[in-house]
Amino acid sequence: MQTILVTGAGSGIGRATARTFLDAGWRVALAGRREAPLVETAQGNADALILPMDVTDAAALEAGFARIASDWGRLDVLFNNAGIGLRAAPIDEIALDDWRRLSAINIDGMFLCARAAFGLMRRQDPQGGRIINNGSISAHVPRWGSAPYTVSKHAVTGLTRALSLDGRRYNIACGQIDIGNALTEMVQQMTRGVPQANGEIAVEPVMDVAHVAASVLHMAELPLSANVQFMTVMATAMPFIGRG
Repeated sequence: MQTILVTGAGSGIGRATARTFLDAGWRVALAGRREAPLVETAQGNADALILPMDVTDAAALEAGFARIASDWGRLDVLFNNAGIGLRAAPIDEIALDDWRRLSAINIDGMFLCARAAFGLMRRQDPQGGRIINNGSISAHVPRWGSAPYTVSKHAVTGLTRALSLDGRRYNIACGQIDIGNALTEMVQQMTRGVPQANGEIAVEPVMDVAHVAASVLHMAELPLSANVQFMTVMATAMPFIGRG
């Protein structure tokens, strides 16, 4: 039975993806800051491992990955998913504490989880595994007022490329899924109207988060001899391609 760790598994994309993998017969480690939402995600499934931990806490992460190694013997896939956004605003109106909080989760947390997974995958026998980073449409182009989030998602792309290179000799594949307007709690605002590049407020198309979960499953089920380096999954008519 294959194993995956999903960070940010207590809600949104993480919850949908975790449940999709459980339904597909995987063992799924559920990571998040609060235990109750993780238990809700698991829905009593015996193949779910609840790991309450903060992705910015390196010691907690090491303990969580050690638990996976002890209980399951190996980790086949990390879905490096945890992240947050901020209210849209010009950069000079963004509080320094908000920037630091976002960076700690979206950049440091991604790095620390990848670091721990890479180490485990490098040491396990047989060697290897797969890391799938959650990027964003913002890893390609910004939204108005999104400097911190856009910086963080460009950093994720750099991490993905570096891990893809560094992982070759250890049979560790790394890919990235860039998601646009999957309907979760975080994206509900799109259905009410959000700032556009021309200054207008407009409602944007959204898509079912199940399509994201199915895409991650596809990436994870490939043999390690094949890799989806970058995948974009988005609401078809959302403003992204061309001029908006």
